[in-house]
Amino acid sequence: MPQTTTTPDTTTYAATGPSAGEPHSGAAAWLHRLAPAPAARQDGDLAGLSFAVKDNIDVAGVPTTAACPAFAFVPDQSAVVVQRLIEAGASLWGKTNLDQFACGLNGTRSPHGAVPNAFDARYVSGGSSSGSAYVVASGQVDFSLGTDTAGSGRVPAGLNNIVGLKPSKGLISARGVLPAAQSVDCVSIFAPTVAMACRVLQAARGYDRLDPYSRALPLIDRPFPTAFRFGVPDRLEFFGDAQAEQAFAAAVQRLREMGGEPVAIDYRPLAEAAALLYESALVAERYAAIRPFFDASEAEVVEPVRGIIASGRQYGAADVFAAQTRLRALGQQADAMWERIDTLLVPTAPTHYTIAQMRDDPVARNRNLGAYTNFVNLLDYAALSVPSSLREDGLPFGITLIGPCGSDLQLADLGQRYHHATGLPQGATGVPLPAPQPIAGLAPAAQVFVQVAVVGAHLSGMPLNGQLTERGARRLRQTVTAPEYRLYALPDSTPPKPGLLRVEAGAGHRIAVEVWEMPIEAYGSFVALIPSPLAIGRIRLDDRTEVQGFLCEAQALGHAEDISRHGGWRAYLETRGAS
Repeated sequence: MPQTTTTPDTTTYAATGPSAGEPHSGAAAWLHRLAPAPAARQDGDLAGLSFAVKDNIDVAGVPTTAACPAFAFVPDQSAVVVQRLIEAGASLWGKTNLDQFACGLNGTRSPHGAVPNAFDARYVSGGSSSGSAYVVASGQVDFSLGTDTAGSGRVPAGLNNIVGLKPSKGLISARGVLPAAQSVDCVSIFAPTVAMACRVLQAARGYDRLDPYSRALPLIDRPFPTAFRFGVPDRLEFFGDAQAEQAFAAAVQRLREMGGEPVAIDYRPLAEAAALLYESALVAERYAAIRPFFDASEAEVVEPVRGIIASGRQYGAADVFAAQTRLRALGQQADAMWERIDTLLVPTAPTHYTIAQMRDDPVARNRNLGAYTNFVNLLDYAALSVPSSLREDGLPFGITLIGPCGSDLQLADLGQRYHHATGLPQGATGVPLPAPQPIAGLAPAAQVFVQVAVVGAHLSGMPLNGQLTERGARRLRQTVTAPEYRLYALPDSTPPKPGLLRVEAGAGHRIAVEVWEMPIEAYGSFVALIPSPLAIGRIRLDDRTEVQGFLCEAQALGHAEDISRHGGWRAYLETRGAS
């Protein structure tokens, strides 16, 4: 997305939500526009960038309402995070709508109106940071701040085709941020690209001794490994949404092609931990966050937010300690997965709901949207939501990469590689992604290469070899596979291509391949060119080592000629008088 250079709206107003005749206006995204925007430094790291903040984050002289007019107050000072961003040169344009008191994952729980999805106004935007996600996805600002307790910095990103960075807890000061559940909250960042989100993170982070939950937290600054293992929940639920299920399967395949190996992980302790957030005494922290106001003015709070917060009254101190102990036990169980994986992959949200559907069943459907988010802050993990695909119905699908506390920059490294491999536009703007940028704070690494075995049209002198050489790849050696493969001539392929299929031991041949070495930063764009039914997977060579390489889907070979006896594509072409 280009940096915003237009002049902000000079009015200050409260949103009333889109009227029945304006379902696509997105008016409910903004609560207050600053008039004019405060002058920003011209020499800071964020100079020239515009941003907005969720209206549970204080801005000096502007009402903080948390989407509850009766609660509104005007702070004398801005939140620490806002001050730091302005000092870094960013220009604050205003405050955005949210699910009231940051309680919800859907963006419909506000008296100012539901914030629509940036791609289809009939659908929810995700919440509670709904307005902050919408103004980034629609290109109105360069980045925005949300908050994340149960997924509010990730679900809106996934539903609107933008990046949602949920930092490790305590990395960004929450002083001046109205908490939803203070021990679990994070300030989150929405941006069109991972690199921009990380620029904002570096400007915003820092220990704050006046924030009781701030931490002087060192971050791992090594790049994410090029060969890695990623966890996939052993049980997945998409609530009947076949398009979301297909999109997640495609995401798993893309990570395979990027050098990842999927590992099934036991999702039970994560799911049980997630349930504690609303279904145990831990919900009392939401009541504690606004207790004086709520006890005096409960009727001013919209449903179902009122019922959720009120449920916190029923628990005593002993109940809270019991819930905390159970959470610690579940965390011990869940942390064992990090011995087997480098990151955990989950859908950011398992489905889309229309605004009408959400209002018909606001509790259950909101819970469904948080199926893969609620546990992250409770278990002290870092997370990054990145766009993955646009479904057949035109709605976005996002994935979330999760890592241990302090892995924020490593997740960003992998997340940027993944995002740029998708070829998606920035948000709903239609603007292509820019070239990948260095991840701010990540130590520069020596150039990293990926080895990839080619078997057909990418061989030296073949029609598609230029896709390798133009990316700086060089040939390392000629060799053969282990005797576990069969080679097929694919019918009706242009240029002619073979398909390599791994088979049972004793049923295959050694097939000639060339092993090439390609810079890692060029690998994603190379993989993106590979047409179905071909794909990248792990190929075992005759020396028993494994490299990335071209494989073919078995169902595409029904009418293909088995040419394994020739030992390779070049030898087969020679028998046909071609080279």
